[in-house]
Amino acid sequence: MTIPVVSLITVDVGGTLGTAAGPGLAMRLAAASPLPAAQARAIMRGRLHTQPEITAEVIDSISADLRIPPDPAHFEAPAAPFSLFPGTLQALEELARLATVATLSNVTCVDADTERLAALLAPHVAGHFPSCKTGYAKPDPRAFLAIARHYGVAPGQVVHIGDDWACDAEGAASAGMRAIWLSGGRPAPDETTMIRHGIVAVRDITAAARHLTSITDSEKDPAR
Repeated sequence: MTIPVVSLITVDVGGTLGTAAGPGLAMRLAAASPLPAAQARAIMRGRLHTQPEITAEVIDSISADLRIPPDPAHFEAPAAPFSLFPGTLQALEELARLATVATLSNVTCVDADTERLAALLAPHVAGHFPSCKTGYAKPDPRAFLAIARHYGVAPGQVVHIGDDWACDAEGAASAGMRAIWLSGGRPAPDETTMIRHGIVAVRDITAAARHLTSITDSEKDPAR
């Protein structure tokens, strides 16, 4: 597959680069809600993950939608420590040699610890764009387009890497970007969408870096 000049590589965080040591706010609220987990997550994705702060109005509104008591204690636990998967820093270093790298994540303001994340990923990642700061949550195309505008690049010059099919793969494709889906060995949920949008499936972030490096090398030397 030929990819246009890649000027920006965006990467998801949780499940893509590493994992938190404990459940985040959204996971705790979903567990407390009587709604199906997928429905609860969809509610929070558009309503909670895009909030810059947790106010009394946010607590009342989200709690009502999730059908749980509006208890502020649900929203007060500190962010759980985040640990990188083995090989993540090496993969990011490889990606940073190809283009500017930035994170693009769905995360509540309670769980967003941008300073610590920046320290963990330095010096390979240029910027961090959590949904609670951008105001848009994946798979909303505006989440992807906002970061492209920030760096002054066209959507077709962006490659997004992430482990969530709907939020990362389909979301990036809907914004006109290339997508690399980290399957972890899972089958693609929608082969038709995968083929139509040229979504590439690889196992993990290390494989994604190797894939992009291979494509870039091939474009520099078509004889390879």
